[in-house]
Amino acid sequence: MADVTCARCGQTRAGLPYAPFNNDLGKRIQSDICNVCWQEWLKHQTMLINHNGLNVRDAEAKAFLYEQTERFLFGTGEADQVDTSKQGTIQW
Repeated sequence: MADVTCARCGQTRAGLPYAPFNNDLGKRIQSDICNVCWQEWLKHQTMLINHNGLNVRDAEAKAFLYEQTERFLFGTGEADQVDTSKQGTIQW
């Protein structure tokens, strides 16, 4: 894993060992995003999937997640936030 100067946090850290997607965005993430910020994105992505009830096989859900990935990692807009104010208070 090569070190990268991260486009998100600005620090020089270990990058990703491979492109997370087989497209231009995946290559850009591998070359410009550190592993720490990628792990933060994966946590945020999981919250988005669960909160919005996304089916990741659905083309619209994939498009939404790609857009959110770019916004979160490259600051190309405000990433959708997940309301966590009720976290731990919901009972089934």
